[in-house]
Amino acid sequence: MGHDTAPLYADLAEGPEDGTAFWIHADDGVRLRAAAWRPQDTASGTVLLFPGRTEYVEKYGRIAADFASHGLATLAIDWRGQGLSDRLTEDEMAGHVHLFADYQRDVAAMCDAAAALDLPKPWYLLAHSMGGCIGLRAVMNGLPVTAAAFSAPMWGIRISRPLRPVAWSLSWSSRGVGLDHVYAPGTASTSYVLTEPFETNKLTTDRESYDYMIRQVSADPRLGLGGPSLRWLYEALRETRALSRLPSPALPCLTLLGTEEDIVDPGRIRERISRWPGARLDMIEGARHEVLMEGEATRRHLTVTLARFFARVAATPGPRSDAGGPAPESPTPLYLLQQGIA
Repeated sequence: MGHDTAPLYADLAEGPEDGTAFWIHADDGVRLRAAAWRPQDTASGTVLLFPGRTEYVEKYGRIAADFASHGLATLAIDWRGQGLSDRLTEDEMAGHVHLFADYQRDVAAMCDAAAALDLPKPWYLLAHSMGGCIGLRAVMNGLPVTAAAFSAPMWGIRISRPLRPVAWSLSWSSRGVGLDHVYAPGTASTSYVLTEPFETNKLTTDRESYDYMIRQVSADPRLGLGGPSLRWLYEALRETRALSRLPSPALPCLTLLGTEEDIVDPGRIRERISRWPGARLDMIEGARHEVLMEGEATRRHLTVTLARFFARVAATPGPRSDAGGPAPESPTPLYLLQQGIA
């Protein structure tokens, strides 16, 4: 397909055996890492996996293996500024982005790679946390997927009411004084899983899954990322507010959310689902932010749920939503046209 091979830590990912990673480039020149896993037999579709902030492709190896067992290929990406993709500031541990819209450049490069790899259609979206914010914008822009699934999507950030105006003013004012690269208050240049004890972490209640993350970042510290920059915080607050004012796309949607969520805003998620015709919200009892990493039994149950959801949508003829609401007969390639891919 003309892309250079990139490193993939297959032993750390624990994904399907034939996983490959490669370098792709966004249209502004930023180099990104993507990874593809295909099932042994002919795949019946492909999951475009949008990771969250701080994440990297290896973290989803087990998810890709689960999907492969259901006949689905997986394509995942390291967003700009994290994983092995190009970092954007001199301090490589700062989670930074210049404009939140820049992530859509990464999505466009990912779609281009999926087409070049001839990954089987239909394509489906699975987007976690920050990836859920990027993914919502992408499907609103016409991302060519048949259905969308979200895991604890960042449609709002959990900030206490008294601190919200402070977060807005501090992140906004930092741009004018050259301090937008500085870490947001309360965060640091260290990887969360390497510094936060399991007993007090906000990601998972499963010790083995937490150790899985620790092993990966410990094996190659370049996979790790620290706290967000003030610029990232401002861009994220602005993007989530902008998205909250837009109508939901006519696309089948399934969203997973833990009852112990403490990173993204559950209220924003419930509000979005309430005005998304046919969308479904599954609450996962006792789960924290990483609902897909709450132990093997839970993970397998949820990936079965996701695979069945995708299969049901694909098998439904004609215009559809998850509960029979309106949807286009076929995905309009508006997104690819806008990005100059099609």
